[in-house]
Amino acid sequence: MDRITINTLLIHNAILLPCDPDPCALIPNGYVFARDEHIVVIGAGNAPENFRNEARETIDARGNIVVPGFINAHTHLFQTFLRGLADDKPLLHWLAAAIWPGAIAMTEEDFYLAALIGFVENLKCGATSVLSQHYIQTSLGNMDGVAQAAHKSGVRARLARGYADRDPYHPRLQESPETTVCETARLVKQWNSSSRIRVEFGPLIPWGCRADALQNVARLAREWDVGVHIHLSETRAEVEMTRKETGMPPLRWLHSLGVLDERWQLVHCVWLEDAEMDLIAQAGSAIVHCPVSNMYLASGTPRVLEWRKRKIPVALATDGPGSNNSQDMLEVLKFTACLQKVETLDAMALLPEDVLEMAYRGGATAMGLRDQIGRLAPGAFADMVIVNLQRPHIAPVYSPQSALVYNANGNDVDTVIVGGEILVRAGRTVNINEANLIADCQRAAEKMWARAGIR
Repeated sequence: MDRITINTLLIHNAILLPCDPDPCALIPNGYVFARDEHIVVIGAGNAPENFRNEARETIDARGNIVVPGFINAHTHLFQTFLRGLADDKPLLHWLAAAIWPGAIAMTEEDFYLAALIGFVENLKCGATSVLSQHYIQTSLGNMDGVAQAAHKSGVRARLARGYADRDPYHPRLQESPETTVCETARLVKQWNSSSRIRVEFGPLIPWGCRADALQNVARLAREWDVGVHIHLSETRAEVEMTRKETGMPPLRWLHSLGVLDERWQLVHCVWLEDAEMDLIAQAGSAIVHCPVSNMYLASGTPRVLEWRKRKIPVALATDGPGSNNSQDMLEVLKFTACLQKVETLDAMALLPEDVLEMAYRGGATAMGLRDQIGRLAPGAFADMVIVNLQRPHIAPVYSPQSALVYNANGNDVDTVIVGGEILVRAGRTVNINEANLIADCQRAAEKMWARAGIR
């Protein structure tokens, strides 16, 4: 199911931020040459004549910056149909008020459309890689629609097939461990030969998953070479639920099951104890930080600086459109820096380079694609974004890294390239009619709201 890409591509006259490995390093004027899916060379100055002659597509990026594609390491794209339906509520009330009733009313076609407009939004905001956890399994075809949407959009996707298998999670949204394994196996077989799309396990939350099933998932993840994606310690209420049942906070409970390793992506981790951070560092698991969602739901402020001190890989993400409510990874960069500053009362808590290091190196690690994405370097995937710095809210530019983190937003993304294929040009998707898609989604969402009784 791989896509046909432009054979050769040259971007020149650009500011380059390779992030390989140092996010401080900058090429003030340079070029990138890609052949098929991969970057062949980057360099300073004018592109050599042989690359200019070979390139079937040439982009003059004068005044713009070329960066690796952003990596959105956690979202739930079905929630595009649920934006704004339960604002100003904490997590558990938010679930009950909108997410559960709305999701139960969605059809397989709804899930396809919701995912497609979500992937398009991610691309237009510069995210070339997206990890979407889909945990609404009211029909066995729901996940197929999400995968088809990822394929149509052209994004590089990790699709975590989410599940819950026990009380107290909503009974209509539970499934048996046997179904989870069978369906995940089917999807892995169907999609994981693609270079763009891979399916993995997505146990939703510790308090909604059985211990023996989690142990089986961990075993199969190693056997199938896939990841495991789970929410963890997002709110104090959830931590107390697990502690009351098991006598341990969630991370210590997972550790006691012997499941944690480098394949696990732990989302949120707002209420970790120091000892739990040490266990994550020892296991090699990654943490995915969603600052906007943590603020939106009043979940708390994670101790990102403590994670970094322990050298835990930290990725960044938007979270779902129901708790953000956008998919703008450039916005996430700014909130990542500012949230830590206001929490620690230290203006230097996180610098732009620190934020970019998490966004790229941490994101690539969480996606299981370390060294393949998140950098402009020979051999890496040609996943690149051109951001227009010639805007009144950005210029004049003293530090391009600062401009990206503190000034730019998704509307400043001009060109998006995944695997050498141009998917967004001049801020518009190349292969998808956005107006038709938006109209289709509006009609489908209004019907869903009516079925769900949402007013």
